[in-house]
Amino acid sequence: MLRHNLLLIYRNFKRFKSTFFINLIGLSTGLACALLIFLWVRDELAVDRFHEKNSRIFQVMKNYTDSQGINTGENTPGLLARALAEEMPEVENAVSVFPPADYTFKGVLSLEDVHVKARSKFADKDFFQIFSYPLLQGDKEQVLSDPSSVVISEDLAMNLFDTSDDAIGKRVVWNGERHSGDFLIAGIFETPPSNATIQFDIVFSYDLVFDLFNGFEGWGNNGPSTYLILKENTDVAGFDDKIVNFVKSKDPEAPTTLFIRPYADRYLYSDYENGVLVGGRIEYVRLFSIIAVFILMIACVNFMNLSTAKASRRLKEIGVKKAIGADRKTLFTQYLEESMLLALVSLMVATFLVTLFLPQFNNLTGKQLSLHFDSRLIFSMVGITLFTGFFAGSYPALYLSGFSPVSILKGGGIFSKSSIGELWARKGLVVFQFTVSILLIVSVWVVYQQMKFIQSKHLGFDRESVITFTAEGKLAEETETFLSEIKKIPGIINAAYMDGDLISMHNGTTGVWWEGKNPDHIVDFGMLRTGYDLVETLGIELKEGRSFSRDFMAESSKVIFNDAAIESMGLTEPVGKTVTVWGEEKQIIGVVKNFHFESFYENVNPFFFMFSNRAHHMLVKVNAGTAKETLAQLGEFYQTYNQGLPFDYRLLDEDYQALYIAEQRVSVLSRYFAGLAIIISCLGLFGLAAFTAERKIKEIGIRKILGSSEWKIVKLLSSDFAKMVLLAIVIALPLSFYMTKNWLDNFAYKIDLEWWYFIGAGVLTLVIALLTVSFQSVKAALTNPVESLRSE
Repeated sequence: MLRHNLLLIYRNFKRFKSTFFINLIGLSTGLACALLIFLWVRDELAVDRFHEKNSRIFQVMKNYTDSQGINTGENTPGLLARALAEEMPEVENAVSVFPPADYTFKGVLSLEDVHVKARSKFADKDFFQIFSYPLLQGDKEQVLSDPSSVVISEDLAMNLFDTSDDAIGKRVVWNGERHSGDFLIAGIFETPPSNATIQFDIVFSYDLVFDLFNGFEGWGNNGPSTYLILKENTDVAGFDDKIVNFVKSKDPEAPTTLFIRPYADRYLYSDYENGVLVGGRIEYVRLFSIIAVFILMIACVNFMNLSTAKASRRLKEIGVKKAIGADRKTLFTQYLEESMLLALVSLMVATFLVTLFLPQFNNLTGKQLSLHFDSRLIFSMVGITLFTGFFAGSYPALYLSGFSPVSILKGGGIFSKSSIGELWARKGLVVFQFTVSILLIVSVWVVYQQMKFIQSKHLGFDRESVITFTAEGKLAEETETFLSEIKKIPGIINAAYMDGDLISMHNGTTGVWWEGKNPDHIVDFGMLRTGYDLVETLGIELKEGRSFSRDFMAESSKVIFNDAAIESMGLTEPVGKTVTVWGEEKQIIGVVKNFHFESFYENVNPFFFMFSNRAHHMLVKVNAGTAKETLAQLGEFYQTYNQGLPFDYRLLDEDYQALYIAEQRVSVLSRYFAGLAIIISCLGLFGLAAFTAERKIKEIGIRKILGSSEWKIVKLLSSDFAKMVLLAIVIALPLSFYMTKNWLDNFAYKIDLEWWYFIGAGVLTLVIALLTVSFQSVKAALTNPVESLRSE
């Protein structure tokens, strides 16, 4: 029987080629989208979950209250990990890692004449016992116990020695952002996998931190991230309550409270508002999962509509089969097998499409996805396909197998009975398709406009034509000499340095006091140490006073605040007044207008500049018209000045754009998925138009004989479809307004939702739908009525 059904299915596919190919295109495209999204979602959910002790690894987080409300952060006191390990019996192990989060200190590791760029971290001695970065060589209990030793990645060892076998015991030279020196290689670890959020090439002993950075030996400052392993069967909620005031027990004046979260959750669940978790990247995972389901459903609706559209062509087949004894179950099975087989063929085509477009998809998402046919992937692919085939084919199978053989063979056809319910079901499915399509179009347009707004809005400083690079080697020791020399290069407008990163890595503190300050009024300041000319290089506008200048002495005792800071402190005529920063008196010499040193998700917060002689990042403003020649000369001078070190620079604008990389990728991917959704929806509309034209073919013939024009027939056939799309617009627009408004509410600075975003999406959809329908309508209107009525 199966062989017989397969033969019939083959003949039907061959007989109705156009319907077969339209169904195949719709289902294979929908499955390809679903498979790509499945691969992306699976990779997102796997980030940081490869650690052997994953279920017991937690990160300690802090909450602190200031004038803006409750803020949540990852940076914690430098002594916290060791104190928790000693004083909390629930803690099996704990480590501090600096710098926190995803930031690393950059530098160059050298072996004689070989120089390799690398990213570094400082970590406690038990780092490799908590995290599963396997050591290829070295003892994981000892490799970080000696401050004069380092552990390097396998890739770094290969770049230095061309092998990872003979690196142990070799001495290398490190020139980095924060420190330099000779170190002994004590171990080699496997390079972190791509699904690890913490990426690094070299790890130094955390003991160095106390010598290199001031304040880490106290409880008042925050810098590192703290990670711990809880013992088996620990009451996590109880431990969370136990450590809430742990920092305050060490420093009663500390505004910090603590809580823990699973380490593997930090990637997907990272957004907090007023101390409460509100989401993170998990929102995009959910969004694309929903999009995948919707696109598959749209493709399945196409199959339903096209299957019912060709039903009239199979009436005699159904009538004869029923007349000679075929029951409804047999026919249902045959038609369901037909949809299942088509789904499997679509899966093969979809797999080919995924293989073909996966490299481009990886470029869009920044992933390294691949089609490795493991049991989980195969099971998921087959499961999705079988569900698609059953969902798409069940309604047509029930519909086709339910016809009365008497009515069919008498010539009454399928329309001898009332089919109003079935007709409205099909119309409802089309309304659903276009509702989803309009939602996607509006969302894509709003995301695009918000990204355009972010990219074009003036930040309060000039990021265009500004390059940055790390101060290392001789440059870090003789920064002023380097600056004075490069300013002589034609095309360089100005240059400066800073001890940190303006956009992605700057310090923060609540340790600022001023005359008249209310002890209960806590202000969290952003802070950046910088040298001369930074304000001028970036074009930050001075509201009053001056910037740091070589014409004045003792600039290290001076400070420059932004408008938001002065407002938070309630100061009038601030220039010349004295404040205390970490117990040291500083004179306010200038006030700059507010500028965005954080993303547009945040309001402009209080911020100040302090003077520093240490240079870790260089900033060079170049003439845009001569940038190529200027950078070539700068590179030549750099390599002469810093012999053996490569000149690697990046644009400051790239650092800024990186703040919104997730949103930009969502924007681009949404455009593709919205386009595919509207295309697949139009295939469904094409099917329904074919069904309607076929159902009304005799009516059209009679109307033409009675004198009706082609235009009136086109209007007759198109009006119902226009009504369906208009209904979809009415449903979709309020939903799209609600969705986009909620997304925009995450931004402190955002676009206004203009009415034409929504009306434009509706009009665009209506035009596309009518163009799709018009093909079938015009074809039906031009049909010779003699052909239409021949059977009569």
